[in-house]
Amino acid sequence: MTLNESSKNLTSAEPVRTVDLLVIGAGPAGMAAAIFAKLRGLDVVIIEKSEMIGGTASTSAGTLWIPENSQGKQIGDKDSITQAAAYLDSLIAAHTHRTDRQRDVYFSTGVEAIDVLQSMTEVKFLPCGEHPDYHAKAGAAVRGRAIVPAPFDARMLGRDFERVRPPIDEFMIFGGMMVGKMDIPRLLGRFQSLGNFIYSARLFLRYLTDRLRFSRGTRLVMGNALVARMYHSLLKLGVRPEFGTCLGELLVENGRVTGATVAGPSGTARISARKGVILATGGFAHNAGYRERLMPQPTPKFSLASTANQGEGIAAAEALGARISETENGSGGFWTPVSVTRRKDGTQGLFPHLSLDRAKPGLIAVNRAGRRFCNEADSYHDFVEAMYRSNDPDSAIPTWLICDGTFIRKYGLGHIYPGTTDLAPFLTSGYLVHGETPEALAKKLGIDAAGLEATLSRYNEQAARGVDEDFHKGHSALNRFNGDPQVKPNPCLAPVGTKNVYAMAVWPAEIACSAGISTDEDARVVDGDENPIPGLYACGNDMASVMGDSYPGPGTTLGPAVVFAYRAVNAAARERYD
Repeated sequence: MTLNESSKNLTSAEPVRTVDLLVIGAGPAGMAAAIFAKLRGLDVVIIEKSEMIGGTASTSAGTLWIPENSQGKQIGDKDSITQAAAYLDSLIAAHTHRTDRQRDVYFSTGVEAIDVLQSMTEVKFLPCGEHPDYHAKAGAAVRGRAIVPAPFDARMLGRDFERVRPPIDEFMIFGGMMVGKMDIPRLLGRFQSLGNFIYSARLFLRYLTDRLRFSRGTRLVMGNALVARMYHSLLKLGVRPEFGTCLGELLVENGRVTGATVAGPSGTARISARKGVILATGGFAHNAGYRERLMPQPTPKFSLASTANQGEGIAAAEALGARISETENGSGGFWTPVSVTRRKDGTQGLFPHLSLDRAKPGLIAVNRAGRRFCNEADSYHDFVEAMYRSNDPDSAIPTWLICDGTFIRKYGLGHIYPGTTDLAPFLTSGYLVHGETPEALAKKLGIDAAGLEATLSRYNEQAARGVDEDFHKGHSALNRFNGDPQVKPNPCLAPVGTKNVYAMAVWPAEIACSAGISTDEDARVVDGDENPIPGLYACGNDMASVMGDSYPGPGTTLGPAVVFAYRAVNAAARERYD
């Protein structure tokens, strides 16, 4: 259906209400857009299909990639947008004038957008300090580009706290207590020092107190802190998302998007939006048709995205003639390997293997031929891309992470926490597979035994010398950052024992979509000729990523989500329609 044809569907009925801006979706992109709109003095309505705010970001690390950010400068970090732009350009093979302009404004507007939130709302950020970019390319930085949300006390939300989508079960302990990356060593070492014990005891007592009033702990960190802070800011600004309300169709008049029909608890309504509509529905993660069309083959069967992300925004835009950008190599997503967990209630969960195990010394990843095929310590996105490259002819889906019992006790593996000595529940459920020898393990896994034994022999010889000649594990700043600094000379290499060896299957899953609606530098949706569709904007995972297929560093999705929400609102505020 074309833009002009869709105007024929308008009825003569008066709209239920008229606002300046209609935002569809209450993830970070949508909430940021609503916040920025309210700060600009616009009358804004934000609708959310589910009963909770936050979308996929509520289960994420909550990091934003913002070169030259103010938070890093405050602690003395030195960064250069010029260097960041050169770094990003080196990663993106396909350039168009549109994406070049998008990258330019991303760099020029990023700090401004974050500073507006920091100074005018309850959304506060902290510098990450050392947090390396993901590729050893010219212009890459080791620190200064990543920021994280400050922890948030969700008691400030009162009963509205129950509207914040919780993290995945695998990211909480004691049934509902969040911990951040910096908490883990102190909790694990709680009996090693008085300071650690007091710190751990305070966290636990706070959690016990919380459970007297709330369904889970109220000390929020990472992505949960980000979305809760945005929600708190919206409520303070007088904007309350309308839950259980989904997009029907976009309304068009005289060639311009003027609002939408929506379906909510009270039935179908019509909202007229003077300044336009912003699509922020979270992307197409759980839309089978779009997955088949826009993701690599075999189509990944697992997703870490919110189940509410069904692609309604993309479908609505495409119905008006919007161009859907397919990424250069057909990746379609930003990836992480996941293991499939078995929860106590019998349901299935997914644990993302982001950084806590793959980079540590004493672990390898092998395909069905029993061979290593990548640097296990590279970024989660790069690891999955390597899985797809190795899948033909050697089949790396699933990939097997191989280690020994000493590794698991020291570092953990997937959802098995460090210090775990009783592995029986994980073996019984099939989450973990054990073999007395590599040959016995290979037979259980159905992989080539000779290949695995040869791989272990070669890897162990190189690990003893501290040099991975095959895949350079431990050579990059990112590898070393996630390794074990106590292991010398290479913090990512140690031999794997050849008795009592263990394996865990990991599969590709996306944490966000990279393909999506084509937009210009102001997040205006464009048609097949790259002309803006008046009154229609897209941001977050509905918008095709400014990063293309590349994943430059921590916060690759959330940084652009906030920045282009800011640009969309500013563009909409400037428009005048009679």
